[in-house]
Amino acid sequence: MNPGLTRFDALLISVDHGLKTIFGKPVAARPIPKTEGSQQLTPEQQRLSAALMRVNHVGEVCAQALYQSQALMTHCPELRGHFEQAAQEELDHLAWTRERLQELGGRTSLLTPIWYGGAFTIGCLAGLAGDRISLGFVVETEKQVEQHLAGHLQRLPEEDLASRAIVAQMQLEEARHAAEATAAGAAPLPAPVKGLMQLAARVMTGTAHYV
Repeated sequence: MNPGLTRFDALLISVDHGLKTIFGKPVAARPIPKTEGSQQLTPEQQRLSAALMRVNHVGEVCAQALYQSQALMTHCPELRGHFEQAAQEELDHLAWTRERLQELGGRTSLLTPIWYGGAFTIGCLAGLAGDRISLGFVVETEKQVEQHLAGHLQRLPEEDLASRAIVAQMQLEEARHAAEATAAGAAPLPAPVKGLMQLAARVMTGTAHYV
């Protein structure tokens, strides 16, 4: 938090960021990953790719909510900077997935405000539990996301090189975020908490695939 800002100021900034995430068009700081040799997809392949990229877009909406809420809750300037830096990279992911989704003729999830609000609440609860637990939540979240993206690389059509390039780059960066949170002092989460996180992720991905 900027030394000149109050907690209320930081909350207003976070709310503004949330509204832009939900209703705005994110702008990436880095170019979208590209590969040569783009191939034409069949209508069935295009529908599958669009559904998977919609799920990934929802994941990035949730990532913004989590990092913003955790940055808001911590009192450690260094940790707040860590969350904000990770959120900036995730903003690129958000922009990339949205752009690719539009190229595929798909739409974002109709439940985006609910996904954001739920993730923001969870991030606040993790932050209230303390910095080490909050970092532990990042580690477990990013590990699950990395596994989820690996599954998408198996399911995406081989011909969809554009989507595969984006997902592969995201997977690398999610793994790095987990490693950085571990190095920052993350505490392991209890097994029941990990199980609840996995259950929530399955509900979200299963729903966002269609809605």
